[in-house]
Amino acid sequence: MQFNLDDVGAMRQMDPGGMTDLIVGLPEQLKEAYDIGLKAEIPAEFSQVKNVVISGLGGSAIGGDLLRSLTIGESKVPISVNRDYDIPAYVGPDTLFIASSYSGNTEETLQAFDLAVKAGARVLCISSGGKLTERATQLGIPVVKIPGGPAPRAALGYSFIPLLVIMRRLGIVHDHPGDISEMLSVVTGLREVLGPESPESVNQAKQLARKMHGRLPIIYGTEGYKAVVAQRWKGQINENSKAPAYWNVYPELDHNEIVGWKTNRELLSKMYVINLRDNAESAKMQKRIEVTSEVIGRYAAGVEHVWAIGKSALARLFSLVYIGDFASLYLALLNCEDPLPVESISYLKQQLAQVKE
Repeated sequence: MQFNLDDVGAMRQMDPGGMTDLIVGLPEQLKEAYDIGLKAEIPAEFSQVKNVVISGLGGSAIGGDLLRSLTIGESKVPISVNRDYDIPAYVGPDTLFIASSYSGNTEETLQAFDLAVKAGARVLCISSGGKLTERATQLGIPVVKIPGGPAPRAALGYSFIPLLVIMRRLGIVHDHPGDISEMLSVVTGLREVLGPESPESVNQAKQLARKMHGRLPIIYGTEGYKAVVAQRWKGQINENSKAPAYWNVYPELDHNEIVGWKTNRELLSKMYVINLRDNAESAKMQKRIEVTSEVIGRYAAGVEHVWAIGKSALARLFSLVYIGDFASLYLALLNCEDPLPVESISYLKQQLAQVKE
């Protein structure tokens, strides 16, 4: 018997950790994160840098990816994201190095932080506490304090919006007056139509979850912020839904992956493709996606187009994020899984803690 996605009571019982509430609360989180970014005490000399490196893992790194992808056409200096124990060789006195760790205890980020300090970089931390905050405080390094909680992936607003606001305040990227308020309006409106009380008959996220259930979701985005959001969808399906998923990016996938949609037809017939779309796409990109979908549609279980909502790029970005977050929640319920725990990650961390350097 399939789970009834309109049974809100049963949904709450299957989600004892409260992932539903965390996703529903995104608009309030975004507003609080904006205020945190505005009030953060940032040294003025941080604006005089030649590159920005954001170091983090998982949910703490996605915020850096979104910043880089959203501002790549306007940033005055290169912005890169580091997901490693080590740091790039170019990190030095002309680098603004931002160590982002939701818990403050991510071992890769802690080591990268130490190396950046040693390299003489201008260092800033974003964290809810932990060892990172302790080390930074001891060294007099500024920390942007964000609220703690049970899951970094449910804190995307805290890992991204303060970054964006700080970069705007420093003049490293352009300000876009009004886009924050529009983004808040868009996600608040989406909550009404995607939330648990909205019936499946009119709820896009519930419908998407139903289509992905029992299949392998393939999420495609185009270069820019939609590529990062495609990666976000993949990660949310992995962690919330406890299911495999895959993501790739136009136009690169049309130079290789499109050819792979031919053999192993039984396997391909179990894949469900979702294209993340934006009305700002060029005519060439629109045609590319149209033709690719035609080719893939001969073999896949289905091809879906999910369109961004909003005028500003920031609003469109978060509209796609929010649809994916809700879809992954509902897919978890269809899979009879508690969306909050990530037991495999916890087990891996326990095993790594036993390794002596």
